[in-house]
Amino acid sequence: MTDKKNEIAEEMPEESLEELFAKLDQVAKELESGDTSLEESFGLYQKGMEMLKLCNEKIDTVEKKVQVLEENGEIHDF
Repeated sequence: MTDKKNEIAEEMPEESLEELFAKLDQVAKELESGDTSLEESFGLYQKGMEMLKLCNEKIDTVEKKVQVLEENGEIHDF
């Protein structure tokens, strides 16, 4: 049995957060269109959820980096 998260990650090599959000938006538009079969809708939903996970992971990584910079005094208020 293959890991679905790894399959999705292999399909989407290191894309920027902006690119992932754009693709996620496209998946949402496809789902909203109503032009997909039930099976296709489930597939799109799964793909969208995996992309959302990747987005959250990227955001968490950036947030942790910012926290470290703040702790080291490398970020200054504007």
